[in-house]
Amino acid sequence: MLRSLENDLDMVRMRTEHLWEIARGQEIFLTGGTGFFGCWMVESFCHVNRKLNLDARITILTRNPEAFVSKCPHLAADSAVRLLKGDVRSFDFPSGLYRFVIHAATEASAKQAEETPIEMLSTIVDGTKRILEFAASHGTKAFLLTSSGAVYGKQPGGMTHVPETYLGGPNPLVAESVYGEAKRLAEHMCLQYSKRYGIGAKIARCWAFCGPHLPLDAHFAIGNFIGDVLAGRAIEIKGDGTPRRSYLYAADLAVWLWTMLFRAPELVPFNVGSAQDLSILELAELVTRALGANTEIRVAQKPVPGTEPARYVPCVDRAREQLGLEAWTPLEDAIKRTTDWYRDRAAAG
Repeated sequence: MLRSLENDLDMVRMRTEHLWEIARGQEIFLTGGTGFFGCWMVESFCHVNRKLNLDARITILTRNPEAFVSKCPHLAADSAVRLLKGDVRSFDFPSGLYRFVIHAATEASAKQAEETPIEMLSTIVDGTKRILEFAASHGTKAFLLTSSGAVYGKQPGGMTHVPETYLGGPNPLVAESVYGEAKRLAEHMCLQYSKRYGIGAKIARCWAFCGPHLPLDAHFAIGNFIGDVLAGRAIEIKGDGTPRRSYLYAADLAVWLWTMLFRAPELVPFNVGSAQDLSILELAELVTRALGANTEIRVAQKPVPGTEPARYVPCVDRAREQLGLEAWTPLEDAIKRTTDWYRDRAAAG
């Protein structure tokens, strides 16, 4: 583990310490272990498990165990971690009881949605069905699905923050809706299996994030901007810079997800993210300011006067009021910590 993560993991432990007794000596099953969410869940699990002497274990389903070992050798070496090779749609079930299951496979990949949308649809829908079948037959009492804010479809003009009570949805006859539509079906399958088998499904509708393990070369604006600064490149904004987004730090995300697994009511969706939004141009300016860089920012298009900016921003009142969750880490600090982690990793070779 890089030293730049120690404080973050201690924060996760302190904010969740009161939740873990029910996991003492238990088996946890996780899909998506090599992804952004998965890495943070495994990092935080191993840290808490060690600090609290829980004697718990986590099984990580992965198509490529070698990739996980290469990416996170310190986690793969932890005696509480077991790697299970398999595709989420067809993996062979391990034996034993797994009281807790976290289904975090399939991240929001714009590249996959564009190039292999049927593969994305299959992975989300068939994968969710398979993992729910596993949970139903292995004594699972709490099942956490990492869903997405994409289930709401396009955020209406004039709505600054999307609440869980908003019943909009993606256009099913638009190809770009594949991710949101698949996540909607995944949520519905959780409903059906939870009612039939009592697996205690919890729904985390996840938005946008920042932190170690976030790719710097994907479609995540904040990761791209940090990558541009680290590489000494100009920041290129292809649009007009007005769309508004918000970002939750990864350590805060881990606290939210563990809290939801252990404490959230069944079949009640919770938005997971930050309500503090800013424009893409403001984000680029914040990244350069936070990192003390003189990076040039180029905006390809000019804003159209009187046009309502596109938004992707959640209302998180439900999580705050029912679960006591907050966005504790200021975005500027999140940017600095993410950058420090990448620099530490580069220095470590």
